[in-house]
Amino acid sequence: MMTADAAEDAGHARYTYRLRVSSTATAALEAEWARCRWIWNECCARSNKAYAEDEKCGPARLDKMLTGARTANAWLRQGSSVPQQQTIRDFAKSRAKALKDIKAKLPVRQRAGMPRCKKKYRDDPTLNYTRNGFRLKAGRLHLAGGAAVTVVWSRDLPADPTSVRVYRDSLGHWYASFAVPVSTQPLPVTGAVIGIDWGVKETATTTSDAHDLPHAQHGRTAAARLARYQKQMARRKPARGKAASKGYRTASRAAAKVHKKIARQRQDTARKWAKAVVRDFDQLAVEDFRPKFLARSTMARKAADAAIGATKTALTEMARKHGRIVHLVHPAHTTMDCSECGARAKHALPLSERTYACTACGAVFPRDKNSARVMLVRAGLNPAGADGGRPLGVQLPEAA
Repeated sequence: MMTADAAEDAGHARYTYRLRVSSTATAALEAEWARCRWIWNECCARSNKAYAEDEKCGPARLDKMLTGARTANAWLRQGSSVPQQQTIRDFAKSRAKALKDIKAKLPVRQRAGMPRCKKKYRDDPTLNYTRNGFRLKAGRLHLAGGAAVTVVWSRDLPADPTSVRVYRDSLGHWYASFAVPVSTQPLPVTGAVIGIDWGVKETATTTSDAHDLPHAQHGRTAAARLARYQKQMARRKPARGKAASKGYRTASRAAAKVHKKIARQRQDTARKWAKAVVRDFDQLAVEDFRPKFLARSTMARKAADAAIGATKTALTEMARKHGRIVHLVHPAHTTMDCSECGARAKHALPLSERTYACTACGAVFPRDKNSARVMLVRAGLNPAGADGGRPLGVQLPEAA
């Protein structure tokens, strides 16, 4: 199996492959994860103490902690220093983002949370290796520390990878995600632009009727099966401190498989739609919508099933891959502004009102279509270009 998504660094993409892991390699990877988990938890403890005492706790200080811990602890020295150092880098990055959001005084629901301790029975193993911590030989992935696993090469890598992330999912399957430098793959110029508004009734409403993305309802389709397995888990839930029964573990695994299938269906739908949009339009005016607040509303379940965040991410990644221009538009008042004259309504429209009628110019549009056209106006693009006309700067061919 192979998937491609955006890597942390610009100019990189991730190619993920399934791994065949022997019992010996599994034991080695789990032992390495135990060491990295201990280091992460030690970073959390020291970071919380430094934050309470208003002291700095940067990567340099944590590196000294790792050096001292490896010197004093033979158990840590048995593992490779590469994933342990990367654990510190990942922790420092997460902590810096959380502190930046706190300093910017963002609302709590929009902040990145402070790093929390990792527990053995809650968090799945995740190990990061830089280029000097792994090598590919005869179709196998050899990791620093002696672990070697077989990669299911469903597709060749386009270039030599710069790093690899080895992780295990909720079903117990192991994967290797390679970060590979890639170049832009430009598509033919179309001269067309599109505005995109996110919603719950339809996942994406655009200025082009042919490119609207209806709510796929993958979660609702699988709700009955998921509820059956969750009821089995509730009936067989072990007492506190007792080991789970075989029936509970079977039901838990079945529920995890359903969740995994839903996630893959959402990703597949998002990527296919994103490719169609990027192929047909040169510039995209996209609502910079953050659907976190919907989790506390009455639309939480339907909004989660729409997977707006995943769809938006797939669209921006696909546009970057093919060299298209994406304009992120601030979502404030997009349902109150008129796309024709720019007048703003005095009051916000209730969700039950699906038609926008401008009191200034008399224009009448479907609510979401008007919002999609507002995206084009705010991005400085010509709304008529999305509806079959020409965008700014594009000349139509003369008639014969």
